[in-house]
Amino acid sequence: MDDELEIKGPGYDPIADEFATYEDYLDNQITATDMFYLEDVELARHLVELGIRGNGEVIRREEFEQRKETAEQARQARLNKKPKKLASQGKAVEDLPLLQALKDREEAVRNGKLTTIIFIRDKNTKGQEVSGYIDFGHRLKSENMEPYFERRKRLMPRPTDLSFYNWETQMSTSNPTPNFQVIADNEAGLLFKSKRDRKALNVDPRAKPGDNSTRTELATHEYQQVV
Repeated sequence: MDDELEIKGPGYDPIADEFATYEDYLDNQITATDMFYLEDVELARHLVELGIRGNGEVIRREEFEQRKETAEQARQARLNKKPKKLASQGKAVEDLPLLQALKDREEAVRNGKLTTIIFIRDKNTKGQEVSGYIDFGHRLKSENMEPYFERRKRLMPRPTDLSFYNWETQMSTSNPTPNFQVIADNEAGLLFKSKRDRKALNVDPRAKPGDNSTRTELATHEYQQVV
């Protein structure tokens, strides 16, 4: 599943970019009606921060400051960025649908223009059926992916990925990544919420995946199921 981010570059954060201070962010959610009744901008800001006023989910001051810092670091990194060799570069994987799909997406994911979640269901080395959702961007940053494209390693979900389930032992885990928050108790089922644009990805095949998102199921002999 892919989520096309409406961003200006790697690490772009619309909230951090639009608002210079946390107070500006809160003020943006204060209406003229709020000020008419409250007559106190500090009180209005406090009510927005508590979620009593405003529109939608409100981030805390600590998260705002962290996002500002991250956005500035990303801006500096873009200024000093050197071309990085892709893990899939020069690898012939045309006969392997999953690796080819990841190769097609790798550059966009590395550049921050795209996020990709991989669903895999298959048997592990112990013969146990496992399934899980993998944040491709997080794996690219936390692991050397070249051995997968060289076919020396086989990509499989792990207990440390976004979501993991062992059908034999019934072991289940879920973990947030730098790109996604896991929402497992929603009435709509399992959701992954982007930490950049705050939009949710619905992995239910009977539902639409979400705004600017696409779901692609691959026909492959590599695994029992890949999405």
